Amino acid sequence: MSAASTAGSASDSPSLEWLTLDDDEELLWSSRPHRSSLVPALVVGIPLSFVLIGIPILVSAYLTYQNTHYVVTDAGLYKKTGILSRDVQKIGFDKVQNTSYSQSAIGGYFGYGNVDISTAGGSGVEMRFRSVPDPADVQQRINKRVKFKEPARDDKNEVLDDVLEELRAIRTALEEQ
Repeated sequence: MSAASTAGSASDSPSLEWLTLDDDEELLWSSRPHRSSLVPALVVGIPLSFVLIGIPILVSAYLTYQNTHYVVTDAGLYKKTGILSRDVQKIGFDKVQNTSYSQSAIGGYFGYGNVDISTAGGSGVEMRFRSVPDPADVQQRINKRVKFKEPARDDKNEVLDDVLEELRAIRTALEEQ
């Protein structure tokens, strides 16, 4: 794993001890939610902390920020969440059907947004990278890997031609009997 391929500085990059990669799998990008995504929780939580309601809001937002990690490798996408437990989700690039990103007004100002990943056979969004820095770049990285994993159209035609040739040989053999 190359430190140069991860997002953010060494002090900002998330710990990846939870990630188990295959021997030939390479880390391309990793991050956690953007620090500025804590601003809405601070705006609401600080005034409410005087009546003790805001403290759980602030603690929850911070723990979610600290315990959420997103990773893109050359084989797939990983999302780790969980404060008291750990939930790791992986989607291979061969399953990715569609990607999109969105930014709220605050996210656009601070440079973060959401990246949604839909899979073949799934209903709706299967994985969401919430509040990631530069979501357009993350979506572009994912799309490049999805296109890289798709077999070329010529390869599909070659496979179909091979299947057709084999079926003709079987038909000829059956007609001779």
